[in-house]
Amino acid sequence: MARKFFVGGNWKMNGTKESIDKIIEFLSAGPLDPNTEVVVGVSPCYLDYVRSKLPKTIGVAAQNCYKAEKGAFTGEISPAMIKDCGCDWVILGHSERRNVFGETDSLVGEKVGFALKSGLSVIPCIGELLEEREAGKTTEVCFRQLKAIADNVTDWSKVVIAYEPVWAIGTGKTATPEQAQEVHSAIR
Repeated sequence: MARKFFVGGNWKMNGTKESIDKIIEFLSAGPLDPNTEVVVGVSPCYLDYVRSKLPKTIGVAAQNCYKAEKGAFTGEISPAMIKDCGCDWVILGHSERRNVFGETDSLVGEKVGFALKSGLSVIPCIGELLEEREAGKTTEVCFRQLKAIADNVTDWSKVVIAYEPVWAIGTGKTATPEQAQEVHSAIR
């Protein structure tokens, strides 16, 4: 099966209805390549709002979810809640979740498995810190993160791996296409 192009844009903790409306207008006007799947990652308070306004050809992803259907998990969102908003995607294991909120590889793997079993498509994130890259551990880190995810995946058709070099997020440093392709090639 040939790979399809995939473009994901994570809005992080940004946006108001006013600014989101401008993005929706831009995306809706297109044109978007019909051979490219486009998904936007939206803060949970705007999932329903964005899904109701964007064309169905553009996917809407939650930026996180928990590994339980419901319960006493204040501040969390479940796959069922995401689906109830009409969304089919979730981003899991993003570098901020790992490095700011302390999510472990194991937890990310469990969340990926539960989201998939709940019927969501998943964008699990992997990537190394600057000190890991400089120590020559990029592949080791990415393989470790990916193994925890792979151990919980039975259907890869609903998974798009996102490689994000953590050292290039908000630092002013940019990963070269060659650096990204090096990791892409290794994990394939």
